[in-house]
Amino acid sequence: MTAPIQPESSRDATSDVTAWFSTRIGGVLVPLAATVLAFLIGGLVVLITGHNPVTAYRAIFEGTGLNWFFPWVGGESREAAANDLQQTLILMTPLVLTGIAVAFAFRCGLFNIGGQGQYWVGFIAALYVGTHLDGFSRPVHLLVAILASIVAGSIWGGIAGILKATVGAHEVITTIMLNWIAIFGGMYLFEIGGPLQGPQPSIPRSAEIPDSVELWPIWGSLPSLHAGIFIALFALVVYYVLLNRTTLGYEVRAVGFNPEAARYGGISVAKNYFLALAISGAFAGLAGSVDVLGFKFAVSTGDFATNFIPFTGIAVALLGRNKPVGILFAALLFAALEVGTSTRQLDPEVFEPALAVDLATMIQALVIFFVGADLLILYLWRARRFVGLGRRVQPEPRP
Repeated sequence: MTAPIQPESSRDATSDVTAWFSTRIGGVLVPLAATVLAFLIGGLVVLITGHNPVTAYRAIFEGTGLNWFFPWVGGESREAAANDLQQTLILMTPLVLTGIAVAFAFRCGLFNIGGQGQYWVGFIAALYVGTHLDGFSRPVHLLVAILASIVAGSIWGGIAGILKATVGAHEVITTIMLNWIAIFGGMYLFEIGGPLQGPQPSIPRSAEIPDSVELWPIWGSLPSLHAGIFIALFALVVYYVLLNRTTLGYEVRAVGFNPEAARYGGISVAKNYFLALAISGAFAGLAGSVDVLGFKFAVSTGDFATNFIPFTGIAVALLGRNKPVGILFAALLFAALEVGTSTRQLDPEVFEPALAVDLATMIQALVIFFVGADLLILYLWRARRFVGLGRRVQPEPRP
């Protein structure tokens, strides 16, 4: 029996749903709804634990420092809000860059899980330049350190790109493997007796970078918001221009939409796979340099197992829908959650800080889950026509 033809009205309805999710309104409402739903469910969890979700969320919000923008906040509260906001913006800076690192690969149809390794090789490269090269002026020293991190990150991402382009190795597998090579390699470099261990022989920690290679502080003190935030904002502009105003960006997007059609049109799919992962790695490596030159100034072996900023960058790219403005606000949201739920911010009488950290992780996971709900809705919408056809089409009677 010939399969029934899908009704024209059903095809049109499915196309309408698909088109709506790709519109500007759909692209804004879906992440916004996902965030609201995640916070609502998080509030129910807070309520189950015997706390007031409104009070808890208000305390978390005040801990982010975002209330600094309210004109009625003054006195000591305003000063405290300024300090908290500085912390939020400091954390937002590498999240923007690692979010771009994931988003650029996404636009080429690749899933870059290797931001963690790319971040660390960029971090180590900038740290090495900062601690082993001297005699430069501050701008030159900074420029050399930042370029070293970009090159290191692009090489690390490019390794996965070459494997993808030449032998078809899946980028998820190769980037995960490269993550662990970078992490354990970094721990080896700075452990006791390691090649790059700092001046204290009993502490597995690097030397601190000199003042000549620190990013300029622009607001506050100990630690202050640094000029790296301008680097992150400029990187968003570069990301937009690179994707939407260059031949490379056109080819990357074409391969991401349909690699076979792109190949038929004369675009080298292998070349763009390599370039996409190499450029993604450059952004992640830049995030590492911004962190070490503007905020951390050194690294210990324990940092490699506890710093998961690049993994959060995956969530930033997903929530931001791979758009520059979306990445910016998603990075701000996740940074605010991280700072607002830290143990030093919350009053235990309002909400246990330990539970708040878990709450932040749960909200992040729910946001990612609900962001993917548009695909689920689309699949359900498409599946409903098969249910309808099954009801209308009767099997032919047996002779």
